[in-house]
Amino acid sequence: MRPFKIPESVLVVIYTPALDVLLIRRADASEVFWQSVTGSKDTPQEALAVTAAREVAEETGIDCGPSSPLASQLRDWELTNIYEIYSRWRRRYAPGVTRNTEHLFGLCVPERFVPVLAPREHTHWQWLPYREAADACFSPSNAEAVLLLPQFAR
Repeated sequence: MRPFKIPESVLVVIYTPALDVLLIRRADASEVFWQSVTGSKDTPQEALAVTAAREVAEETGIDCGPSSPLASQLRDWELTNIYEIYSRWRRRYAPGVTRNTEHLFGLCVPERFVPVLAPREHTHWQWLPYREAADACFSPSNAEAVLLLPQFAR
């Protein structure tokens, strides 16, 4: 049996200097579910920046860890969202856990790239101008994070 997920996660908005945003489509959703990179901590002690870099690597194939040239482009926006976990995914968490705390990060990449998706997690990808990307996001908190991009991209 897999351990329960930790109800503390990251959301990483990957974008270019032109404010194009990478969205990836979840494999485990029956409807179209576009999102930014997301993922939970592996352990309660895992640093949020480590979680963010790990999730970016797992979900897109891009290395933005401490020894990567992109490391300085991964920025903690120092914003959090607390939201109700969708009922379809609550079984992944310990009994009684209904809320998740999500920490927002941004990753500026020099240009659009073709991500290497983890096929069990995501099936498609697309780059969109940030306003269109916000409209395409399934999650309201993800859409709001994308709309904040101009103030964090400076």
